[in-house]
This record gives sequence, structure tokens and C-alpha cells, in this order.
Amino acid sequence: MSAQTKRVLSRLKKLGDPAIAAHSRTFFKTGKGGYAEGDQFLGIRVPVLRKCAGEHLDLRLTDTLELLKSPLHEARLLALLIWIAQYSRSNSAGQKALYHAYLGHTKYINNWDLVDCSAEHIVGAHLSDKDRKPLYRLARSRSLWERRISVLATFHFIKQGDFAEILAIARLLLRDPEDLIHKAAGWMLREVGKRNLAAEKAFLARHTGNMPRTMLRYAIERFPERERQAYLQGIQCKDCERVFVPRNA
Repeated sequence: MSAQTKRVLSRLKKLGDPAIAAHSRTFFKTGKGGYAEGDQFLGIRVPVLRKCAGEHLDLRLTDTLELLKSPLHEARLLALLIWIAQYSRSNSAGQKALYHAYLGHTKYINNWDLVDCSAEHIVGAHLSDKDRKPLYRLARSRSLWERRISVLATFHFIKQGDFAEILAIARLLLRDPEDLIHKAAGWMLREVGKRNLAAEKAFLARHTGNMPRTMLRYAIERFPERERQAYLQGIQCKDCERVFVPRNA
């Protein structure tokens, strides 16, 4: 491990708060069988980590990779926050290197907050003007976190009014077994609806009958209560797209 990386880790440990760390271990389900089983926390708030990232934008890729491989959650998050900032400041060669480093080390991007803060800014941003087939490879991955990356990367496109990838990937993931994927896809569908409600409702019209309950709940969270209940209960509603197939709660 480089001297620079050791200095950064030493500083992180001084910033840690045991009470926050204890809460994080529960919040992120680090117990046996949890999605973050065994993850280690120092207890550092995200705004503090963002400030720390801004102070270490000169770290080399080798140093940030050492941080990303740390068992400490905050070290991995710090590495990603640095990458996000570096990506936005880099030339095309630097951006390509960060993109490939990201996809080459997804086993360390292994919690939903790590994915959610970074996927759109590195994967989504990099593929914005390129072939987007890598997203579909990620969507079909056995890794929960790679599948979530595929979903959250589309946020970059959604913000530009481009919904093709999220609608296609959400279809691919309709039978995904993981609740964290249902939440992510539903969230992105809701983001589509904020920008183009007709596009979201067209997707719901085709897929509400076989959509995971959590995905549906997240997708329609901002709908008027009467309309939301109609979707959830599978009943006819003049504001909805069709008569839905009844679903079990």
C-alpha cells in the first residue's frame, strides 16, 4: 500500500464516529444473511467524505484502487467520490481509464449507496454517446450490484430525456429476485414519469400485471392517491391506462 493511501486511511479513521458506525451497520444490513454482510464502517457522514474527496483529487488511480479495495465502507465510498470528480475533469483518455477501472472492480462497489452515488456519473456518462450494450451485460449479471449499476447508470440518460435504456432494462429485470433491484427500477421509472408521464404510464400499462410489487410502489409513489390505489389494487380507473390484472398484495 502506498504512503499516500496510508495517510488517507489514517485520516479517515480519525474522522470516524463509533455511534454513527453502529447505526450504519444496522441501516445497511451487515448482519448474517444481509445484503451487506460483514461490511465494516468507521462512521463518517457523506458530506464529510465529499469534502475529503475534494481535498484528494490528485490521488493516482493506483491509490484510489487501493482505497476501493479496502474493507472499510467509507474508504470505498471515498474512492468513488474521487473518481466522480476526476471523471468530470478528465480528458477522454482519463475518462476511459476510470470507466474501465470502475467496471473492472465492481465486486468492491458492493452496497447500494456506493452504486447509487457513482453509476450515473461514470458508467452512464461514459456510455452517453457510445454503444450501450455493456449495460445489458450488467443487467444480466449474477451480481446484484452489477444489475443495480445497470439500472442506476440510466439516470444519466433519463436526465437528458432519453428513456430507451431504462425501459428496456426494467423489462429485463421484471423477474429479478432481489428487492434492491425492484426499488432501483421503480425509482428510475418514477424519474421517467417526472419528465414524461405518458412514457411511464405506457410502461405500466404493459407490465403492471407482472411487475414486482415493490417496483410498482416505487414507480407510482408520486401519483394521486386514487390513481395509485387503482394501480395497486388492480381495479379500473379512468385515469389509468387499462383494467389491470388483479395482484396479490
